[in-house]
Amino acid sequence: MKVLLFLITLFYSVSFCAQKSIDNDYFRNPLNIPTVLSGTFGELRSNHFHSGIDIKTQGKEGLNIYAAADGFVSRIKVAQYGFGKALYVTHSNGFTTVYAHLSKYAPKIENYIKKIQYQKENYQTGNLFFKNDKFPVKKGEIIAYSGDTGSSGGPHLHYEVRDTKTEKIINPLLFGISAKDTKPPTFNSLKIYALNGNARINNQNKSFVIPLKNTAHQKHTVNSITASGAIGFGVNVFDRLNDANNKNGIYSLEMKVNGSLVYYHDVKTFSFAESKFINLHIDYKHYKTYKRKYQKTYKQKANRLSTYKNLVNDGKITIEPGLNYQVTITAKDFKGNNSSITIPIIGVKNNVLYTTPKDTTNYKIVAQNFQKFTKENVTVAFPKNTFYQNLYLDFDVDNGIATIHNPTVPLDKKFTLTFDVTKYSDIEKQQLYIANVSNPKYPNYQYTIKKENTFYTTSKTLGKYALLKDTSKPKIKTLYFKDNQWISKLNTLKVKISDTGSGIKNYRATIDGQWVLMQYNHKKGILTYNFSDKKLVGSKHIFKIVVSDNVGNTNSYSTTFFKKQVN
Repeated sequence: MKVLLFLITLFYSVSFCAQKSIDNDYFRNPLNIPTVLSGTFGELRSNHFHSGIDIKTQGKEGLNIYAAADGFVSRIKVAQYGFGKALYVTHSNGFTTVYAHLSKYAPKIENYIKKIQYQKENYQTGNLFFKNDKFPVKKGEIIAYSGDTGSSGGPHLHYEVRDTKTEKIINPLLFGISAKDTKPPTFNSLKIYALNGNARINNQNKSFVIPLKNTAHQKHTVNSITASGAIGFGVNVFDRLNDANNKNGIYSLEMKVNGSLVYYHDVKTFSFAESKFINLHIDYKHYKTYKRKYQKTYKQKANRLSTYKNLVNDGKITIEPGLNYQVTITAKDFKGNNSSITIPIIGVKNNVLYTTPKDTTNYKIVAQNFQKFTKENVTVAFPKNTFYQNLYLDFDVDNGIATIHNPTVPLDKKFTLTFDVTKYSDIEKQQLYIANVSNPKYPNYQYTIKKENTFYTTSKTLGKYALLKDTSKPKIKTLYFKDNQWISKLNTLKVKISDTGSGIKNYRATIDGQWVLMQYNHKKGILTYNFSDKKLVGSKHIFKIVVSDNVGNTNSYSTTFFKKQVN
């Protein structure tokens, strides 16, 4: 009886979830143009899976963004990076839709946000939460305009659907948005892995790329492989839609061995908390070395992604001597278009005695323990479970550069890196900062916390770090106008700012002594003030801007302009 009740409960739970997920009529398209995607849900990004779909806006900004359904604006955030200008609408069906990289909001919302920005004298608002009576919206109502704010690579709308209670994200294509797609995914290459010291692939105990041979349209095979022991596979694969040339992510990946399913994952839904496990889902070492992502068709022990289903032995294949195997890997897009690779394997006896020597250093990492190491003036501390597995750490300090292993090993948590700065003068301490110098041509500023005799930072990226000095002030240049010039025809005032050292930290602009809101496009280094924000008194005005970098070097610029007021 208990089993029967469980099955009945499970049936209704699954039916409810399915009904909730595939209601194609509830939400409308947030744009009134043909849907062309520049990014798909769940595709592989740097350190995370893409949490929505990116809808192209025909290369334009300012297109109308419509509420996908009745609801209310529950959250707004204006940030310099990330989503830029974002808006969240909560609906009565238990979902919240998210609209990001906006240029501005609908007038009543825009006016409200600008009042807050002027009150705080800050472009960034942080998270603003609203009850259902503040900004109610109707399905099809204009709520914002498309843009390119935040960490956007060009004008587009980032659109998400989230479960309101759990914040779990769901593929928006399940809700009826459709983009034309008759093209199957494309396999670029295949990689095979020896998963332990006893495994052999073509008499080798290592991993390598296997050339693909085309047998038909998007059907591939490879030369027969001899193997023994535990092996796995990885694929570099992408998908294209009909009306766009950009490479998108696939929807699902499966692997069968002799016709039986041993591995499957898809991107219907996942949570933000598990997105970091992308670095275990892909061949992280290969990606960091060659900038090419291979999705593995087997799961590592520490990987807690919920997107895997029907795994047999975690997708790892054990090859027995004297047996033949046929492995088929199939990739599909959301519309069901598919491509496949067929891999013939012959099981052979392992007669090779040579194995790769194990790495050893003076710094052993036991993943479950807190560990701290010091050399010369540098200390590195790793919290428990920073690493996914035990290893011997390469740690050295040479000529001021601290090498903390190499960036091909993914981390689950941030470690702390501390430099002793006792030997430096107070003036030098002010000018110094910690930087990642793994690429010496492009040192990357690390947020540096300064104590009296120690500087420290936290990071999830291994590699080379050093103390660098920045003695240069930021640069400031006005655009499209000069000192003492009439600019009555200009609707905006633009300034270009830059810094060659630690990078821009903050800026403050005033007109006639009053703070003005300047939007910073960090990709172009341009600050923009819109004259519609405030009515200027008189025709002669003084514009002043002060810009500081991350170590406190400050530059200021002042200019006079003339502008006739338009009533």
